[in-house]
Amino acid sequence: MASHKSTAPLSAGPHHAVATETSAARERLLIAASDLFCRHGINATGVDAIVAAAGTAKTTLYKAFGSKEGLIEAVLEREGSAWRDWFIAEVDALPGDASAKLVHLFGVLKKWFAEEHFYGCPFINAVGECDKDDDRMRMIALKHKGIVMDKIRELAQAARPDDAEGLAHEMALLIDGAIVSALITRNPDVADHARNAAQRVLSQG
Repeated sequence: MASHKSTAPLSAGPHHAVATETSAARERLLIAASDLFCRHGINATGVDAIVAAAGTAKTTLYKAFGSKEGLIEAVLEREGSAWRDWFIAEVDALPGDASAKLVHLFGVLKKWFAEEHFYGCPFINAVGECDKDDDRMRMIALKHKGIVMDKIRELAQAARPDDAEGLAHEMALLIDGAIVSALITRNPDVADHARNAAQRVLSQG
């Protein structure tokens, strides 16, 4: 019978172990930074606190991300991607036509608002903290917002084809307002008020 010996090079073992540990350390840094940034703010969270929470060394952080700014961007990319995947999947799963989905997506947001560790939108928070003359965070936030807006536009096009862009921006304003209001009030029910406003906007179309 033919041998089923592994074809991996003999040197793959130790290199793979190092790569795996590096990947694990990077993930711990992302998780720790995300939690600390959300709880305390980006500017209030220093590198020492991040590496202590992640159980890594500063050199590991700088090797993985280059700087605190690089880590911030990686955290936002990770958080944004996960949130968008969740939100879009939840909206797609809502029953009814496009108009119904635009109204009931605020129920999806309400579930998020009710989570124990809801700290608002990390992109809104980051822009709020950053130097207003520095467009870097604003551009990162706009990239995230653009992907979410693509989904809202898709629904708006089906719900109100003669003014899809206007409807999409109206919905986006209600979404952003609900997120900020939920952060300030700690009351998930603000999503219900946003849903009612969305219903009125759509009924006028």
